[in-house]
Amino acid sequence: MHEFDLIKKYFSKLSKLNKSSLDLNDDVFFDKRKSLVISIDTYNEGVHFLDFKKPDLVIKKILRSSISDLICKGVLPKYYFISGSGNKKTFTHKNLSKISTSLKKEQKKYGIFLCGGDTTFSNKVSFSITSVGFSKNIIYRNKAKYNDDIYVSGNLGDSFVGLKILQNKVKTNKKLKNYFVKKYFEPEIQIKLTTELLKFANSSIDISDGLVGDLEKMINRQKLSYKILEEKIPVSKNLHNYLKKNNLKKSNFVSNGDDYQILFTASVDKSRIIESTSRRLGVKISKIGKISRNNEKSFFINQKGEHLLIKSPGYKHQF
Repeated sequence: MHEFDLIKKYFSKLSKLNKSSLDLNDDVFFDKRKSLVISIDTYNEGVHFLDFKKPDLVIKKILRSSISDLICKGVLPKYYFISGSGNKKTFTHKNLSKISTSLKKEQKKYGIFLCGGDTTFSNKVSFSITSVGFSKNIIYRNKAKYNDDIYVSGNLGDSFVGLKILQNKVKTNKKLKNYFVKKYFEPEIQIKLTTELLKFANSSIDISDGLVGDLEKMINRQKLSYKILEEKIPVSKNLHNYLKKNNLKKSNFVSNGDDYQILFTASVDKSRIIESTSRRLGVKISKIGKISRNNEKSFFINQKGEHLLIKSPGYKHQF
């Protein structure tokens, strides 16, 4: 059973009388009257992170991915709660000290504060993080409009290569190895863009499961389709050179998830303000496609105008 089928069948009815739940079809809970925005995520060893050999980096990855749920909604994260499950082999004094030090640095970097949590015994490491922010407005899913431009912040694909290196499925030189692994553990979330998004984005989501998969989630209840231009999808110079050197297809590397960049749509007349915001903040924002009508098929198009089949559209939560 797919994640959304599970939610629809067993839990959607429980939220019918609560408008703030957003029909359980968005990244957050939003109580407009109280200006309260909340998100929650759970991360399991072997699924969301390979192992617990580097606890200081694992905690950075999951905290950043958690607060990115608020950031893509145009909400600055303020507080977080963290619950962890482990045992005496994983939650050693050394590992807990590393986690504490990392969290302290992340709090300073993003202006957030730990407010509580819980710990339980388990033979497998897992964490749950609840992120809290305050805003009178957010950017929803399912608010894209026909003919909207599709944009993405930053670069895509680096984290995927980092994962493959950690899995010993990719070999490269030490410099590139360090670069890609760092991108895997320390995603570059675009907190500078947070409140700016409210000025121009019609709909938004963070890229956690993959470009194509998250784009489809963003418009999942709308009678719309999309056209994505492969050549416009932003990648780093390091990834570009790696793909070129190894004669690999770009399309197989840009929709695998763990990027935590912001994917959003905006009206055509917002292009100038988006370009100026990008320059002013020093944040890369790329126009990668267009929202189309429902009677048209969704396509991923290469430079030759060919429609590509994406081998890995993203991670799917199956039960």
